Amino acid sequence: MNMNKYFQEKPKIFMQGAILPLILVTALFFLWGIPNNLNDVLIKQFMKSFEITRFKAGLVQSAFYMGYFILSMPAALIMRKYSYKTGLVTGLFLYSTGTILFWPAAIVGKYGFFLFALFVIASGLAFLETGANPFIASLGDPRTSERRLNFSQAFNPLGSIAGVLIGTIFIFSGIEHSAVEINNLKLAGTYDVYLQHETMRVVKPYLVLGAFVFIWALLIIRTRFPKIADEAQNENERQKGKFKDLFKYPHFIQGVLAQFFYVGAQVGTWSYFIQYVQDYTGSPEKVAGYFLTGTLVAFGVGRFSATYLMKFIKPNKLMGIYGCINIILVGIGVIYPGWVGLWAVFLTSFFMSLMFPTIFALGIKGLGPNTKIGGSMIIMAIVGGAVFTPLMGLVFEFTRSMAMAMLIPLICYSFITYYAFIGSQMINISLEEINHEPVISH
Repeated sequence: MNMNKYFQEKPKIFMQGAILPLILVTALFFLWGIPNNLNDVLIKQFMKSFEITRFKAGLVQSAFYMGYFILSMPAALIMRKYSYKTGLVTGLFLYSTGTILFWPAAIVGKYGFFLFALFVIASGLAFLETGANPFIASLGDPRTSERRLNFSQAFNPLGSIAGVLIGTIFIFSGIEHSAVEINNLKLAGTYDVYLQHETMRVVKPYLVLGAFVFIWALLIIRTRFPKIADEAQNENERQKGKFKDLFKYPHFIQGVLAQFFYVGAQVGTWSYFIQYVQDYTGSPEKVAGYFLTGTLVAFGVGRFSATYLMKFIKPNKLMGIYGCINIILVGIGVIYPGWVGLWAVFLTSFFMSLMFPTIFALGIKGLGPNTKIGGSMIIMAIVGGAVFTPLMGLVFEFTRSMAMAMLIPLICYSFITYYAFIGSQMINISLEEINHEPVISH
């Protein structure tokens, strides 16, 4: 086939005959958005219930994203040996188990136990993201992989919004005692009871979430999934791909770095957004929680609109434009903390929205039989959330300024912008490699 003719055709974004699996897997993007952004509420809640600093509270994200980092490669190996479906079901069971662990963690009242439970949840999400992202990207014509993945990823911010709303309504009590009131509670001998009550507020939302996730796993078990090209081959015919081959693709290596910086920027911004709002506007925790919900709504609108705009603007160029805008907005948040800075940081969610799926799709394009391993490495880059969030907490500890801590996301967006315009360009990739993994059977 002539290369020019191939790219001039108008391919369909979705493939007929795979609608039910598409719906079930797209729903996973919603489901993993919930715990990801419940963490933003947990950070504030644990600062209160365990009386810890912002740096120590930031370890919520470290424990969580270390689960991604450690389990992403095993997830890819399991899916390479068996199937995407096997990996997704495994991930859902781990996810459900982690939510259940919140109950004994609250009873024991140990912060470390909660961090372990979050690690287990994230271990399950590592399976889900390692499997769902390349599965959706491969579920149709490779020329529309970015649009298809952006469409499915557009349901992720809906889960994020749900997570923050659940946390704001059911976890935040709205009770914020002053130093004098805390001292009076201690004198009355009721302060420990208050802290225990605040800790227990996190349990019910997680138990309900875990039950729903378990049921979704059963639905996927009972559904027949289409096979990606290499899964349709027998063991002897299947190309396994080699880890060392990935280093032949500069766009992939830089994609891993771009994802590392992106997740660091996203998680760091959202983790401390409530604190930014409270520090510079004096708003109570529930109001700050609703501001966080609002910025996630902007994130969702941005992702749906980006999917549409990609019909007219190349994904990498659109991401580069959005990256430039976010550099400016975060700069405003640093220089003008207060209501102006708040709204600037608020708007960054709209422009960051397309970055994760676009970086992922650009990074795995042309990897051929290395797609699953490559995809797992890009998911491992989510560990950026474990690195940059506590780093922002440290910057605050040294400067006592949440605005100065926002310099870290600004640096992250600078690299993402470079990747969008330059680093994502594929070198010496053939049409056969680009078109490696269509769905061929059911």
